[in-house]
Amino acid sequence: MVEIKTSKEIHPKIYAYTTPTVTSNEGWIKIGYTERDVTQRIKEQTHTAHIDTDVLWTGDAAYTEEPDKGKTFKDHDFHHFLSFHDVERRPKTEWFYFNGTPEKSKNLFDKFVQHDLSGYQPGQGQDYTLRQEQEEAVSKTLAYFKNHLGGKFLWNAKPRFGKTLSTYDLARRMDAVNVLIVTNRPAIANSWYDDFEKFIAGQTTYKFVSETDSLKNRPTLSRKEFVGILDDDVRQLAFISLQDLKGSAYLGGEHNKLKWVTDLHWDLLVIDEAHEGVDTFKTDQAFNKIRRNFTLHLSGTPFKALAKGEFTEEQIYNWSYADEQAAKTTWSPEQEEENPYESLPQLNLFTYQMSQMIGEELEKGAQLDGENIDYAFDLSEFFATDDKGKFIHEQDVRNWLDTLSSNEKYPFSTKELRNELKHTFWLLERVASAKALKALLEEHPIYENYEIVLAAGDGRMSEEDDKVKLKSLDLVRKAIAENDKTITLSVGQLTTGVTIPEWTGVLMLSNLKSPALYMQAAFRAQNPYSWSDSKGNHFRKERAYVFDFAPERTLILFDEFANNLSLATAGGGGTSATREENIRELLNFFPVIAEDRAGKMVEIDAKAVLTIPRQIKAREVLKRGFMSNLLFDNISGIFQASQTVLDILNELPVEKEGKLQTPSDLLDFSDVKVDDEGNAVVDHEIVVNQQTRLFGEKVYGLGQSVVELVTKDEERTQKQLVNDLSKTVSSVIVEELKAGYDLKTRETDQIKKQIAVTFENEVRKNEIERKITEAHIKEEVQQQLKEANDKEQKDKIQEVLEKRIEENNLIHKEKLEQTLKKEVEKMPEKFIEQVEVKRVEQLKQTAQDEIRDHLRGFARTIPSFIMAYGDQSLTLDNFDTFVPEHVFFEVTGITIDQFRYLRDGGQDFAGHLFDRATFDEAIQEFLRKKEELADYFKDQKEDIFDYIPPQKTNQIFTPKRVVKRMVDDLEKENPGIFDDPSKTFIDLYMKSGLYIAELVKRLYNSEGLKDVFPNSEERLKHILENQVYGFAPSEIIYNISTNFIFRNLSQDISRKNFVLEDTIPAAKEGRIQELVDNHFG
Repeated sequence: MVEIKTSKEIHPKIYAYTTPTVTSNEGWIKIGYTERDVTQRIKEQTHTAHIDTDVLWTGDAAYTEEPDKGKTFKDHDFHHFLSFHDVERRPKTEWFYFNGTPEKSKNLFDKFVQHDLSGYQPGQGQDYTLRQEQEEAVSKTLAYFKNHLGGKFLWNAKPRFGKTLSTYDLARRMDAVNVLIVTNRPAIANSWYDDFEKFIAGQTTYKFVSETDSLKNRPTLSRKEFVGILDDDVRQLAFISLQDLKGSAYLGGEHNKLKWVTDLHWDLLVIDEAHEGVDTFKTDQAFNKIRRNFTLHLSGTPFKALAKGEFTEEQIYNWSYADEQAAKTTWSPEQEEENPYESLPQLNLFTYQMSQMIGEELEKGAQLDGENIDYAFDLSEFFATDDKGKFIHEQDVRNWLDTLSSNEKYPFSTKELRNELKHTFWLLERVASAKALKALLEEHPIYENYEIVLAAGDGRMSEEDDKVKLKSLDLVRKAIAENDKTITLSVGQLTTGVTIPEWTGVLMLSNLKSPALYMQAAFRAQNPYSWSDSKGNHFRKERAYVFDFAPERTLILFDEFANNLSLATAGGGGTSATREENIRELLNFFPVIAEDRAGKMVEIDAKAVLTIPRQIKAREVLKRGFMSNLLFDNISGIFQASQTVLDILNELPVEKEGKLQTPSDLLDFSDVKVDDEGNAVVDHEIVVNQQTRLFGEKVYGLGQSVVELVTKDEERTQKQLVNDLSKTVSSVIVEELKAGYDLKTRETDQIKKQIAVTFENEVRKNEIERKITEAHIKEEVQQQLKEANDKEQKDKIQEVLEKRIEENNLIHKEKLEQTLKKEVEKMPEKFIEQVEVKRVEQLKQTAQDEIRDHLRGFARTIPSFIMAYGDQSLTLDNFDTFVPEHVFFEVTGITIDQFRYLRDGGQDFAGHLFDRATFDEAIQEFLRKKEELADYFKDQKEDIFDYIPPQKTNQIFTPKRVVKRMVDDLEKENPGIFDDPSKTFIDLYMKSGLYIAELVKRLYNSEGLKDVFPNSEERLKHILENQVYGFAPSEIIYNISTNFIFRNLSQDISRKNFVLEDTIPAAKEGRIQELVDNHFG
């Protein structure tokens, strides 16, 4: 049974002790926290110095009175309380001075746990010491800023790194006077303020300036109050939500506020997860208007991939999951402080093969005819829905749910496991799939006891999206509060930036290809969580689980996750030994449990992480008789190659869904052009010619009608203007393209949408600029009005204002006309290119399918070559040296040199059409299967020939069941035939050796032969040297059949009764008897 254990009981204690024999500690008391045995913990701290200790008192680290009754706390909460009571603390330690009144320490502790806050004065800042990694982040950033004025830096640190305190420390060490912190999540304002109050307020002249709603109950300063106290050394930490920032008229919004933000020159702008926002267009416009010396970006997914292109190596500090867990493991118990990483749960990954879960029939035996790819290997396809919102493979999804909750290998199969995984997060690819799954879960006997939360909105990427997100979050919190068990279904919401501490498991039911997104979702279950039960026992989340159903994809992602954090191995670089070492490192903290060959769940090592994806692919290749696209690679390289490659491919037969066909047409890809990356491209000349043909002079007319629309005097909203522009332009552009290219509705809709988006962006940009200028004009006039003495002066100023506003409107209208005119005149060319590229893309797609059909025509010959000539040392690289040239040509239709050209490339062609790792693994997989089925004396359901596609029509292997029936009939017509040691049998046209093997088996097991040859080895030697004979029509068939018959037998049995000779010509001329006599006398 699978072991899943998410929590552990803890005993949080505060303890106090003195060291009577150490004179320098006289009057000082050490006050610490532990979740383990107090005596043991104190011993760890003092044993190396052999110091005697005197334990004064210990107490439960839990409040005894409301509002937090039963809730646990840490020692630093209590230390803070002591500082506020003017108890002296030895800097950067946990020692406090009670000057001969040790009982006062216990009195204060009792006061604290009862929430007695009399005499508690916030605001006297605590000392703090940055942890090593925080210190590294700050130092690296400082060093960079010193040499790069105007530069930006990224802290790519996973949640719980302590970004707020580290940011404040950076600001202090930069000597920054004006610091602006902008966040997309107003909810985290409190943690910014807490750290300010705790560590910064009492030690510096910084003031926390903020009017955000989230902090309305905290003693922050408004901008006005701050300006009121402006003396020489006062500094500000301004905290503004992104929403507020984008709402300011001076930054492109509607409201006359925050002008001071654009007036000031900031020393440091801190952007906290701001690009999580949905409408990044407005965000970028706003940030462009903020003048600053430096920018610090904070992000919670530690991934280079995320930052590729925007930041260089020296502009990033990474703190990853592996870093954090390594710090947790290596924390020395001799340190005074309790392990700060202790509460961060360890992740565990269980990965299962979907195809094994939905029914045995998918797994068993070879499938040489049928679809090439299996939907069970593609989660997106597996959970796909039809127009009515029902699962296409509904029965399979039901089977999967049943298996998940009944077979003890899986996470929901027993009551105990379900109690460990009370609240889980299931990630799917589409909203329709999430809805369909909710319906199935709610009618399922096991899952109907769960509250199923659908946290998948309409997924629209617009300003309103945030509301949906909040709604989802509230739904989940409410469900967890009111239900013992919940399942949250999501399609991407709640995967970032939210904390649901109760989640202990994540089920990955989506085809995520990006390690960043995958790990972001996995981290949803890794938030610290401790709770108390009704009996007052305390527990902590110790482990969290990720359950995955596509190991071949997951383990590749795991490899990338382990290796993308270091530049040496990012993007597939580095040696395999280094990559393996990085994986081993991560496995220490993120164990992976996968199915072994027997289907048992075992913890796997770094080598397995790299090989299992290959093995899964290799098994699939074997199952399809090597007629699988998984064997091929770099197909798009063919489009840049010379005719030579096509000539070779044209020699190969075509294989479609298990059937061989002669290609009807020769391959011709003269219409497909690609760049070095393999992307479809179109000659500019074609685009220009098409534009002239389809649009001619109409382009200029379009530009004119756009200008007329913008200059129209009627009152219109932005939205109406965008609509009018889109309609006018689409009616011409889309109609011409539709006629010229015969486009489908979906394609024309897409172009219409692009046209609308272009107009919307330009109109919005222009409007933002207009509003900002207007806001400044109004502000200026406001000042003049204040200074004006009489009404006449004021009226005049008012007149000037209206005139300036009108001028400003006109200037921006003209700007907009010019911009839109330019945009529209570029559109025909842009869309023609787009349609042409898409056309080439489709041609390329079809062409690649055709190429694969031909390559499969070659690949189907591989199993027979392995059977005839292969051994453990056979690989793609030496394949050409194992098979004789004439045999290779006879079977495949191409020469060995031509095969080498496809494999290795040559002049004008990069080659590498075969995926080396999969190819080599599939050969080994075939040899393993051959070994497993080698003993034909055993009764087995299948044999190795089920995995070898026939090469030519005259070489179709007779299936085992037919062979058995033939031999049964022979015995029926000739009773006792197998008991006679002098009877002889011949196969005049061997194909696999199965018929001979069946005869050998019957003779060997017959009572008659056992009587004559009681010794089994002698009996076998007699049968093969005196009773069975055969002709094989070709060298490859001769090798296949004799290898099969003699594979496991003793070397001293002669093969003289089996001859390489095609008997068909002799049969046609009636010379068969003569041929037999010639060979066997």
